[in-house]
Amino acid sequence: MPRKGALAGATRVEAGSGDRELLEHLEKTASAAEASLVLRGPDGTEIELPPLLVGLLAAAAHDLAKGNAVFTLPVETRLTPNEVAEVLGLSRPFVARLLDEGEIPSQNLPHSRHRRVRLVDVLEFQARRERRAEGRRRIMEAAEEAELPY
Repeated sequence: MPRKGALAGATRVEAGSGDRELLEHLEKTASAAEASLVLRGPDGTEIELPPLLVGLLAAAAHDLAKGNAVFTLPVETRLTPNEVAEVLGLSRPFVARLLDEGEIPSQNLPHSRHRRVRLVDVLEFQARRERRAEGRRRIMEAAEEAELPY
């Protein structure tokens, strides 16, 4: 039986152009320390959302207000190398090299050459990559300010 792709099970949410102002307001309101959100059911029952969900909604509202789409996936999700390439916006051969070199941890399936990669490991790799890029940007800015050749 073929495997259903992990990304196919993700929920994708995109804001419409008219939603941005409301999302910016929601983000500011939900980010406040004393903020609470209430979910009202169809029968009028109200449930106060825990701070964990309020924070998640604030983070999603932040990204949606900036015009980004938001995906929801559990961080324990296991991805194929193709899916990793799609998430990172890299080529599959480059991702395969990163996996071979151990830059991104992966596990081989039993009795197979196929690999799976935890989403959390992909996200940690991306964060390291972004930190390095930020460091290079700061060095370049410092060299330009000091009018050093580079």
